[in-house]
Amino acid sequence: MRITGIREQPIGISRYRDPRIPSGGLTTSLVAVLTDVVRAGQPVTGYGFASVGRYAQSGLIRDRFAPRLLQAAAPDITTSDGANLDPFRAWTVMMTGEKPGGHGERCVAVGALDMALWDAAAKVAGLPLHQFLAGQLGHQATAAPVTVYASGGYRYPDHDIAALSQEIRHFTGLGFTHAKIKIGGTALDQDLRRIEAAAAPLAGYGQLAVDAMNTYRLSQALTAAAALADFGLWWFEDICDPLDFATHAAVAAGYAPPIAAGEALFSVAEAALLDQYAGLRRARDILLFDPVHCYGLPGYLRIIDTLTAAGWPRRAFWPHGGHLFSLHLVAALGLGGAEITPLAFHPFHGPPPALPVEAGRVCLPDVPGIGFELHNDAWQAFRSLSR
Repeated sequence: MRITGIREQPIGISRYRDPRIPSGGLTTSLVAVLTDVVRAGQPVTGYGFASVGRYAQSGLIRDRFAPRLLQAAAPDITTSDGANLDPFRAWTVMMTGEKPGGHGERCVAVGALDMALWDAAAKVAGLPLHQFLAGQLGHQATAAPVTVYASGGYRYPDHDIAALSQEIRHFTGLGFTHAKIKIGGTALDQDLRRIEAAAAPLAGYGQLAVDAMNTYRLSQALTAAAALADFGLWWFEDICDPLDFATHAAVAAGYAPPIAAGEALFSVAEAALLDQYAGLRRARDILLFDPVHCYGLPGYLRIIDTLTAAGWPRRAFWPHGGHLFSLHLVAALGLGGAEITPLAFHPFHGPPPALPVEAGRVCLPDVPGIGFELHNDAWQAFRSLSR
């Protein structure tokens, strides 16, 4: 088999359900990988996107990484029998000639294409991605529903506390038991009021995580940590600049509840530095690496292998992104759980209607591939690549 075409298209994505609230110009790249395998009269096509939070990667995908896949010899990107794509071999082709370092944008471009390759390969095999991936790695995927939490809680420009309270009540009405909100962009007193309001519809502060979006410097971080400590939050995420390991370690030394980090680190080398210098506690803290932003699944697996060898449990990994791809990885790799964004990042918000949240857990799609076809808004976006 072979890849017959690769299509990319940037689209805008939202931060709020209300379209009147600006998104800040956030974008992502949609990707389609077309193959010469035909099923039900149509070529098997894999779909992917550049996750959320890092903007579209059009130039890198179209000018650098997609051409390498299209120009590759079939044995370099397919299985030994030539019957299916081999995403691991294809990843090696994409990374040919790339120097170490410089992870900030190319890793996202590679990750978007990698997602589409896994979707296509699982479709050719006729398996849901979590089953296909587990088979590729030589173990059994769990059939149990995946533990998830609702992520959102961005600051509203008007009536913030009331709107936040309504948002968390909406999450609990959908079946979520845990949620995450944003802090750090305003006065600490206001953030404490946001935390109190968000925790009220939940079972307690232990069901609420907060994300400071890497905003704090040392003195601010220590002040915030001292104020948050008595809440006993589920976790305190993205405290400072992702590479400011000294500040991170200073907070960890005095903040007893769980800390979460890693969302804005993109390579196995950076992950190892986080583990070595950021003061994280392997028995209680959380790792939020985004599989797409970490050069796709092969890069993410390297991070997992490196950190589990250093003593981290697999339950510590909660992949960032809030979409179906991460759900499959949690099931296939035995990770702790996954993020869901019920309102933010349209058209990839929430699980598909066929997969409702029940008591904080979601079943996996039982269709070949990732299952974007089950998600009405995501599928409408991806179909634009096939016209």
